[in-house]
Amino acid sequence: MPGENLSRDEARERADLLSVDGYEVALDLRSAVGEADGDGPRTFRSVTTIRFRCAEPGAATFADLIAPSVTAVTLNGLDLDPAAVFDGSRITLEDLLAENELTVDARCAYSRTGEGMHRFVDPEDGEVYLYTQYEPADARRVFANFEQPDLKAPYRFEVTAPEGWTVRSNGEGTLTDGRWRFAETKPISTYITAVLAGPYHEVTDSYRRTFADGTVLEIPLAALCRKGLARYFDAEDVFLVTKQGLDFFHDHFDYPYPFGKYDQAFVPEYNLGAMENPGLVTFREEYIFRGQVTSASYERRANVILHEMAHMWFGDLVTMTWWDDLWLKESFADFMGSFSMVEATRFTDGWITFANNRKSWAYRADQLPSTHPVTADIRDLEDAKLNFDGITYAKGASVLKQLVAYVGRDAFLEGARRYFKRHAYGNTQLGDLLAVLEETSGRELAGWSRAWLETAGVNSLTPQLTCDAEGRITELAVVQDAAPSRARVPGHATPRGNSEQTLRPHRVAVGLYRRTADGDLARYARAEADVDGARTVVKELAGAERPELVLVNDDDLTYCKIRFDAGSLETLRDHLGDLTDPLARALCWSALWNLTRDALMPARDFIGLVFRHAGRESDIGVLQMLHAWARSALTHYAAPAWREEGALLLAQGALSELRTAEPGSQHQLTWARFFAAVAESESDLQLLRGLLAGTAKIDGLSVDQELRWAFLEPLAAHGQADESVIDAELARDDTASGKRHQVRCLAARPSAAVKAQAWAQVVESDSLSNALVEATIAGFARPGQRELLAPYAEKYFAAIERVWTERSIQIGMYVVRGLFPALQDDRTTLEATESWLAAHRNAAPALRRLVLEAADDMARSLRGQECDAAAAG
Repeated sequence: MPGENLSRDEARERADLLSVDGYEVALDLRSAVGEADGDGPRTFRSVTTIRFRCAEPGAATFADLIAPSVTAVTLNGLDLDPAAVFDGSRITLEDLLAENELTVDARCAYSRTGEGMHRFVDPEDGEVYLYTQYEPADARRVFANFEQPDLKAPYRFEVTAPEGWTVRSNGEGTLTDGRWRFAETKPISTYITAVLAGPYHEVTDSYRRTFADGTVLEIPLAALCRKGLARYFDAEDVFLVTKQGLDFFHDHFDYPYPFGKYDQAFVPEYNLGAMENPGLVTFREEYIFRGQVTSASYERRANVILHEMAHMWFGDLVTMTWWDDLWLKESFADFMGSFSMVEATRFTDGWITFANNRKSWAYRADQLPSTHPVTADIRDLEDAKLNFDGITYAKGASVLKQLVAYVGRDAFLEGARRYFKRHAYGNTQLGDLLAVLEETSGRELAGWSRAWLETAGVNSLTPQLTCDAEGRITELAVVQDAAPSRARVPGHATPRGNSEQTLRPHRVAVGLYRRTADGDLARYARAEADVDGARTVVKELAGAERPELVLVNDDDLTYCKIRFDAGSLETLRDHLGDLTDPLARALCWSALWNLTRDALMPARDFIGLVFRHAGRESDIGVLQMLHAWARSALTHYAAPAWREEGALLLAQGALSELRTAEPGSQHQLTWARFFAAVAESESDLQLLRGLLAGTAKIDGLSVDQELRWAFLEPLAAHGQADESVIDAELARDDTASGKRHQVRCLAARPSAAVKAQAWAQVVESDSLSNALVEATIAGFARPGQRELLAPYAEKYFAAIERVWTERSIQIGMYVVRGLFPALQDDRTTLEATESWLAAHRNAAPALRRLVLEAADDMARSLRGQECDAAAAG
C-alpha cells in the first residue's frame, strides 16, 4: 500500500465508495502509568468497531491505522490475518458487502511528539497527563478509522483509565464500573474527535440563553489544566470570554450551539495554539500565565478562544470536503475571532492587532515561492500539514474582511446562517459558500473569487500626488503593481495559482494627514475608492490641501502592501510617533517593515525609526511587534559590518526606554524583556546579573520567575551562566515550564561541545519530547554565535532527508525549519541550499517546500544586507 500519506485521489475514491454509519471506540489507558512493558514503545489497547456501507458490493478499500501491532481484525464476522492485511498504516478490506462491520483490536503507541495520544509526565509531581491531537490525520494513531474529513460519522467512546483520573471526550461522560462511557456525538470528522485523561484540575460553570420562541439553551462549561498550574489558572476570565463569544455567535448565526457541553482544556507540550474539537477544545497551556504578562497576552488568548468557538459552526458543523478548502474553516475562524472579540469583549482594539500582527504573517507567506491561492491545491496529507499557514489563516481572514465590506455585513451574516442550515453535519467546497453569498447579496462573486481566492500574491498600492502652486491637490492616484515571485531555484516552477501579474479590485480608503497646532499628525480628509487596474484616480480628493502624509488603505479595508510617496516617507521619519490614530500608526509601521524586508529601506533606518518613535507607542501589541521586527532587522537584514554597532544601539535604546517607562507598567515589562533579548555589553549583562541576584533594581519592575528565565538566557548565551547556575534556577522552578527554559538555556551556551550535544539530541536521537526538541532548537541557534554554528550548515543538508523520513512530520518541520543555517547568511549557503534542491528533485514535496522557503528567506536577507550596506556609503 502507498503508506501514511493519503492522497486526494485516494480520498475521493474512498468517499465515492463508502458511507460511515458509526464508530464505537474502546481505549484502555491504564498502561499510561507505571513501568512500560518491554523495550519498545509504551502502548495502549484500542478496540474499534466501524459500521459502514459500500456503494459497490464486492469492491475493496482500506482503513487507516498507525500502530505498532494489531491483535485481531474482523470484517463481517470473518477473522482476517493481521499480518496479511495490516502494513503498519493501512488495513486492506476486500470483498465488501452493502452493509459492513469492521472490528480492529490493536496496540497503539503513546506519543511524545504531540501527535495522536500524547503522554506527558509532570516533573513537578510525577503525574501523567494524556490528551489527543489529530489534525489533519492522526486519529489513526489512536483508533482504526477512515481518516478523511468527508467521511463523517457519530462516535461512541469508552475509556478505561487509572482510578481517580478525570476523563473527557466530545460527548458527556459517566463513570460506571471503572469505565468512562461517553454519549454518542453528532456526525463529525475523525480529526476533531478527542480524548483527555489524567488528574486534571477542573473548574465548572454554565451558559444559559433563552431564545425568542421561549426555548432555553443550557451549555455546561468546564475549564481544565494540570494540577501544577491550578494556582495560576484564571478560569473566571476564560469563562467570561467564552460566554461573551457564545452570546455573539448566537446573536448572529441563528443556529444554536449543537454539541452539548463546552469543555476547554489547557494541555502540556502542545504543538498548536488550540484545536476546535467539539465539546472538548484543547489549548496550549502557555495561555495560563505563570507570571506578569501584558494585556496583549490576554487579548491573544481571548482571540484564540473565540477563533476555536467560531469553528463549532465553521469547521465542525459544516466541514470542508478535502483539505483544498481548509480556508473554509480557518479563514472564517481567524476573521470571526477578531470580529467577535472587537464587538463582544473588552478587547475593542483587536483590528489593530489583526492589521499589525496577523497580516504581517500573511504578507510574508504570500511572497514566498511556495505561496498558493487561499483555496489551495492540496494533493495529499503532507501538503495539508504545511498549509496551516499565513495564507490559509491570515490572508484568508483579510480577504473575508474585505468581502464583508463588499457584500455588506447583513448579507454576509445572512449567508452564513443559510450556509449552516443548508449544510449542517455535511461537507462543502468553495462553490457552496459563494452560492449562499450570491443569494443574500445579489452580487456575482465568481470574478471576486478568481481574483482573491484562486490566485496567489500580494499587490502594492502607492500614492501619486500632484499639487498646484497654491498647495492644493490637482490629482491623487493610486498605482497598483503585482511583484513577481522571487523563485531562484533551478527548475522551480511558478507557484500554483500565481499568475505573477494579478491586479485585483480593492476597496480602499485614502487618508490625508497633516500636523496640527499641537504637533499631532492627524487626518483631515478621507475618501473611499474602488482601485481596479494599474492606476486609479481618487477624484474626491482633488482640491484638498497638500498633505504631509498620504495613507492608502487607511482603516485597513483591503489586503495589500502600503507604499509611500517621498514626502510621506520623510514625514514618517520625523513624525511617526505623532500620529494620533493607533490603527494608522500600526499600518505605517507594517508598511515600513515591508519596505525593509523588500530591500527598499535600510535595516539601520528601520531600527532608527523604532528607537525614535516606539517609546511613544500606546498599543502594547504593536510595541511587541516592533521589538520583534527590530531584532529581525539586525539579525537578517543589517549589513554584517554594521551588526556590532547596531547591536549596541539596540541594547542602549532598550535600556533607555526601560529606565524611563512608567514603573510597574506593561510598557516597562515589555522593554525589560526586550532589553534582556538584546543585551550585549558587559554592563548590560552585569545589570541582568544584578536583577537576578537582587543587588540591582529598576523602580517598579518585579522580577518574577518567568522574567528570571528571560534574564538568565542571555547570560547563558554569553558564557556568564554555566550549567550549575542554570540547574540551580531549575531547582527554584522544577516544573514543566522550568524544564523547557532550562533546556533552552543549556543549548544557548557558547561552546562547541554544547552545540554538538544539542545537535545530537535533536537530529540523531528521538528521545526528546516535542516541547524539548523545540526548546533545544531555540537555544541552539543564537544570532551572536554565527562562527560556532558554521560547521552545522553542511551537516544540515546531509541529515534533513533522513530526518524527514524517520521522524514524525511535526518533528521533521521543527528540525528542517529550526536548524536551517539561516545565520550563515552568505552566497555560499544560498548556493548550497539551491544545490540541495536541484539534487533532490524527488524528495518529499513538503520537505522541498520547507527548504525552498528557507532559500527564499536567505535570498531576501542578502538583498536587505546589500541595501543596508549601500546606505553606509
